[in-house]
Amino acid sequence: MNKLEKVLYTARTHTTGGRDGGASRTDDGRLQVSLSIPGTPGSGTNPEQLFAAGWSSCFLSAIKLTAGKKKIALPDDVSVDAEIDLGLIRGVHHLAARLKVNLPGMDQESAGSLVEAASHVCPYSLATSGNIEVQYNAVTSASTDRTIEAQHA
Repeated sequence: MNKLEKVLYTARTHTTGGRDGGASRTDDGRLQVSLSIPGTPGSGTNPEQLFAAGWSSCFLSAIKLTAGKKKIALPDDVSVDAEIDLGLIRGVHHLAARLKVNLPGMDQESAGSLVEAASHVCPYSLATSGNIEVQYNAVTSASTDRTIEAQHA
């Protein structure tokens, strides 16, 4: 297990009721959400959607950081689409994830290399490495989609 050398930020939430009609809020009041079970008609969000939003925004920041260090120009409309699956393995709930990194106009080799490098920088990617099935896809045009199997030490 890795131990933090320096804490840069601590997020604090308070959650009541769980997935079924619960609510969660941050201590600073910036986020307040109602919770619902995935796939039900409830009006709230669910933990998988929150995880997808957090991971995709973090991964986009990792892409930008990595591109800056490698002096790679990013397209203006770079984006990340995340899909988080909630499923069962031998009757126990588990997650799986797919991150599609949209890098329109970049050559496929550079895009794939950038996504691979970012997967070793993003804290969400590092936290999930070896724990859940993850696929990273670098997409440079409407017709290309290259799956990157990131290797983590």
